[in-house]
Amino acid sequence: MRRPGSVRTLLSCLSATSLSVGLMALGGGAALAAPDTPPAAAKPMPAQVVAPYFETWTGQSPAELAAASGNKYLTLAFLQTAVPGSCTAYWDGETGRPISKDTFGRDIAQMQARGGNAVPSFGGWSADTTGTELADSCTDVDAIAAVFKSLVTTYGITRIDLDIEGDSIDNAAGIDRRNKAIAKVERWAERTGHSVQFSYTLPTSTTGLQANGLAVLRNAVDNGARVDVVNLMTFDYYDGAPHDMAADTATAAAGLHDQLAALYPKKSSTRLWNMIGVIEMPGIDDYGPEETFTTEDAVTVGKWAAAKGINTLSFWALQRDNGGCVGTGGSDSCSGIAQDTWYFSHTFEALTAPHHPHH
Repeated sequence: MRRPGSVRTLLSCLSATSLSVGLMALGGGAALAAPDTPPAAAKPMPAQVVAPYFETWTGQSPAELAAASGNKYLTLAFLQTAVPGSCTAYWDGETGRPISKDTFGRDIAQMQARGGNAVPSFGGWSADTTGTELADSCTDVDAIAAVFKSLVTTYGITRIDLDIEGDSIDNAAGIDRRNKAIAKVERWAERTGHSVQFSYTLPTSTTGLQANGLAVLRNAVDNGARVDVVNLMTFDYYDGAPHDMAADTATAAAGLHDQLAALYPKKSSTRLWNMIGVIEMPGIDDYGPEETFTTEDAVTVGKWAAAKGINTLSFWALQRDNGGCVGTGGSDSCSGIAQDTWYFSHTFEALTAPHHPHH
């Protein structure tokens, strides 16, 4: 049973479209590569990566905030269709912001030049509850695959994130189309020498995925779609209980590890841990004070992530990584707790530091 309101922020309380911030067209990126030639910057993602979500509807520059916060990688949220039934994806569903060099091309090129990259993310609460998540909206598998490919060829990105919750996580037809499209893109990437990974971002309980989240992955296996990473939203449990957010992250991920072991019996435990990602929400989340991720929790989770060898450490969202609104829950622009600016970015970044001690 899905928790009603679950992850409303990952999902943008600020419905992305309501904010239509006339984003300046950020033109001038590198010239477009020939359709099937990977841009030179397309390096595969590292085995361990920190990639906080960036709220793309604010009008801010992801490259500037990445540099300011010390992040090399950001997950850009979100891509969705403008209307249900469409097969065209836009940033935040805004038709003036297509998948093109003019939208985020210069930013992504700057992040790549600094040794990082962007991870475009589809879906989120707003799209997943309005029929505008790409595979829910578009009934043509080839058209869905074409959108995924266009991100690889336009921006030189090497991972695509799919945030599936709300109505989308129970939409069997959309789930099947999405996984078929993933499998097609993976075969295309092998043929053409592109590097592309797919991650699923899914709601979780404190003990792992619920039945509908697991069904998404089972369908991927059935369709021959390789899922590289499963990101758990280890916040917004919506169960009315007080939470030790760091401890609950560990139990949720351990539960997912065992679920993945059943789905992928040939993979070693080490490989399974390296398929797992966790997404925190710094400070007071949108559920309330019972779900507060503290500065101490960040240290604990960072050490745990390094020790377990998990793939991705993330949080919602980069724009919240400051102490500008102590006592406020669920803000899109501050954590609600006393903290230094970029505290969570700097603490998590230790995961990928070259000489990070693994003890």
